[in-house]
Amino acid sequence: MQTHEARLEALRAELGRRGLDGFVIPISDEHMSEYVGGYAQRLAWLTGFGGSAGTAVVLKDAVNGPGAAIFVDGRYTIQVREQIDGRLYEYQSVPQTSPAAWLGQNAPAGARIGYDAWLHAKPWADGVAKALAAKGATLVAVESNPIDAVWEDQPAPSPALAVPHADQYAGQSVAEKRAVLAQWLADQGADAAVVTALDGVAWLLNMRGADVDRTPVALSFVVAHADGTVDLFIDPDKVNADLVAHLGNAVRVQDRAAFVPALQALAGKTVAVDPERAVAAVFHALEGAGARVLTLTDPTVLPKACKNPVEQAGHRAAQARDGAAVSRFLHWLSQAAPQGTETELSAAARLMAEREKTGLLKDLSFDTISGAGPNAAIPHYHVDEQSNRAIAPGSVYLVDSGGQYLDGTTDITRTVWIGPGEAPAEVKDRFTRVLKGHIAIDQAVFPLGTPGGALDSFARQFLWAAGLDYAHGTGHGVGSFLAVHEGPQRIAKATGAQAGTGQGLLPGMILSNEPGYYKAGEYGIRIENLVLVETRDIAGAEGAFCGFETLTFVPIDRALVDVALLTPAERAWWNDYHARTHALLAPLLDGADLAWLDGACAAI
Repeated sequence: MQTHEARLEALRAELGRRGLDGFVIPISDEHMSEYVGGYAQRLAWLTGFGGSAGTAVVLKDAVNGPGAAIFVDGRYTIQVREQIDGRLYEYQSVPQTSPAAWLGQNAPAGARIGYDAWLHAKPWADGVAKALAAKGATLVAVESNPIDAVWEDQPAPSPALAVPHADQYAGQSVAEKRAVLAQWLADQGADAAVVTALDGVAWLLNMRGADVDRTPVALSFVVAHADGTVDLFIDPDKVNADLVAHLGNAVRVQDRAAFVPALQALAGKTVAVDPERAVAAVFHALEGAGARVLTLTDPTVLPKACKNPVEQAGHRAAQARDGAAVSRFLHWLSQAAPQGTETELSAAARLMAEREKTGLLKDLSFDTISGAGPNAAIPHYHVDEQSNRAIAPGSVYLVDSGGQYLDGTTDITRTVWIGPGEAPAEVKDRFTRVLKGHIAIDQAVFPLGTPGGALDSFARQFLWAAGLDYAHGTGHGVGSFLAVHEGPQRIAKATGAQAGTGQGLLPGMILSNEPGYYKAGEYGIRIENLVLVETRDIAGAEGAFCGFETLTFVPIDRALVDVALLTPAERAWWNDYHARTHALLAPLLDGADLAWLDGACAAI
């Protein structure tokens, strides 16, 4: 097996053969997916980095320093240093810097820097090209990815079948969704729209797949036309008669290889494309053919984000069975972990087994984050055989996990104290500040359409008061048997160009509520529930207002709470939340699990 240093050398040799002075390697695929199939894990293969977001830049010649850099955000500050050799790559933090800024400083004058136009958005490519132009360097779209040329055992794309997603779960038929999209095209004065995001294609066509780990999507593209018809571009081996019948005659199934020719055939047409979700190669094909491109948000994004009543009801059902599974796990953990015989991997396996007992689990919604002690201080920690740590008595354990069910996607984090003994005062203080922030988001009331960023400081205020913070967003959107991270809604700091902007929160949107705190090398804390944006009737309100319906019900560990820090209103929230948790889950549990629930939900 090649070392990562040997892989880097092989890439540099390939760049030399192609006349390139550098190359940019993202975690991405042809659909701008957050999570990608094994064939597209080019950054992990090259560098060893296992996070879900990051980019590397490699220069052909290492003149000053390693001549390569890895760019990650605050979620991966610790992880990147554990997984990537600092002799080979400089560690760079975003948004403080960027590949464009680094290339502007480090690329040689006159350099030709390569990029794969099927893996990057057009605004990114335009920005990097501008930064390079200042040095007389150029950004070059490669005809084929040089990583693929040196990755000898690169996996093939998944051959899994694409399957129908029944209307009983979708709540709206394919024909209805096509009609809405056709009306949108008419309103925009457009002839067609290109949908390349995998969850957008899946939502529009009520189609699911198994091509990306933990996300039930099928590798495919869509061109939707103003007459209500749709062209679906997908590997023919992934299609059977059931899917064809489900899609109907107005959906033409074509080979995935026909996608670029179909884009070129739109010459002279007005075509809507989302610059945030479609790769640069799509724009190149359309513009090169003479199409008029409208840069608009993918028309599936908002309808997908605003769950219809059927999807909302399905999610509540999924949350109840998932909450019972997590509660059975937490009961088991409370007995097994203090014995000192469990590890991060054994706990994650037990949690998955509890979900599988439902008989309805299709997959996890992401790889379980099972973090003991200092590993819990890595927000997006991924346990493997090398990093697996014993869950030690007298320590903090954090588990962030979720399930994929036909009726909903779940995502929950619980942080617990592993006895015997009491948690240190500092840990209780930090946990309670995180809890107070969680409650503040849960109880927030806001004008309809308020950007999620406007709520972010509600969650951080109690940490800020102690000079503390966390380096990730407070909330992300969640799909309906789709991506566990779904846009455009989010709750996060709005800084710089983002200040005052962002998607407004609308009824039907599902978000996570997950403030946290992380002390590097010692422990991490996060409390996460999912919430649903709902309208609120307020007497005398001057305008439309919204709040959140709590969706996730699993006990929160009282052993980590400093009750003295809670206000009377916060104690009332705690007691109400646990009363509702008990009412929902008690019918789903029995025996010792039910007895544990009784104690875990007792009032404070």
